Amino acid sequence: MTLKPVNPAVAGTFAPPVMEARRWLEGVTFSPDRPLINVSQAAPVDPPPLALRQAIAEAALHDAQAHLYGPVLGMGALREELAAQWSAAYGGVILPEQVAITQGCNQAFCAVLATLAGAGDEVLLPTPWYFNHKMWLDMQGVRAVPLPTGAGLIPDAEVAAALITPATRAIVLVSPNNPGGVEYPAATLRAFRELARARGLALIVDETYRDFDSRSGAPHDLFTDSDWDEGFIHLYSFSKAYRLTGHRVGAIVASTARLAEVEKFLDTVAICPSQLGQIAALWGMRNLGQWVAGERAEILARRAAMTTGLAALPGWRTLGVGAYFAYVEHPSPLPSPEFARTLVRTASVLLLPGTMFMPEGQGTRQLRIAFANIDVAGIEQLMARLNSLVI
Repeated sequence: MTLKPVNPAVAGTFAPPVMEARRWLEGVTFSPDRPLINVSQAAPVDPPPLALRQAIAEAALHDAQAHLYGPVLGMGALREELAAQWSAAYGGVILPEQVAITQGCNQAFCAVLATLAGAGDEVLLPTPWYFNHKMWLDMQGVRAVPLPTGAGLIPDAEVAAALITPATRAIVLVSPNNPGGVEYPAATLRAFRELARARGLALIVDETYRDFDSRSGAPHDLFTDSDWDEGFIHLYSFSKAYRLTGHRVGAIVASTARLAEVEKFLDTVAICPSQLGQIAALWGMRNLGQWVAGERAEILARRAAMTTGLAALPGWRTLGVGAYFAYVEHPSPLPSPEFARTLVRTASVLLLPGTMFMPEGQGTRQLRIAFANIDVAGIEQLMARLNSLVI
């Protein structure tokens, strides 16, 4: 019997971009004096600090609960800690029951969208968009409506208002942005909050990179509203701040009614988040504040090196830089996918083309550089290699 075709929505979704880019390395040999500079993925390359690894090991050896199922919405102590710290950081009131822990922030996004939109619905995504957000919507038959951001990569609520239709269910913002790196002004987030409220839409703000925001104080005031949980949904990842990428720990902050629906999704796909990952995240929140501040300072130093280096590259144009990313226009006559593949062979550099973050036919002169993967010396080496290209 011939196997029937797979779900056409899944079959029609593009392949994971990072995995596709890694395949460009097949058959390529890098010399010891010119090793590969991999700036394709936004993930720490070093393990968590020793003290955190020791806490994980202690839990694995001596905490029997660490190996069992836990609550679907996450460990109570971690939900309480995040609620308390977020309330202090944002100047609002967030209750533990308004927090859910997930298997990474990608799962947080999927869980929330599963409660908001189905096949035939629409969700606004600013462009360039985070490709996993677009992939999930495509697989669910939800139309991702591109929201152009212009040269500064900051979305405009008035532009978004013109794109809303009766099928629109939500607006998704990522700040600091992936892939653009830009930090959305508080006034921008407030404008989108008011738009979403007026139109009866959900506003989802993914703050995976909030720990590396260059600004001091709260990046927005949305949690200060007494009714913030009516339509506002916040997403977070512990992966970057504590180098816990492999442990998959994320969070949703939303209304208890929304989380009751999210619980159905989470119970079906994962039952509960990783116990060891949650233990690690809780230990990190309680003990690594000063260490995270040092990580932030290092990222800001790398950001400054990227800004300086790109400004000195003839023909290159910086569109956005911040958190983990620089988003640029390249001067090559080659389209960005071909140019990116060429860089593997000619410069021993792996990065992603802008076409992976844009609607079809767009982003052909754009590239994303995940500079958090390399230190200042590595950034200087990257700039030297790009500067030596014959374009």
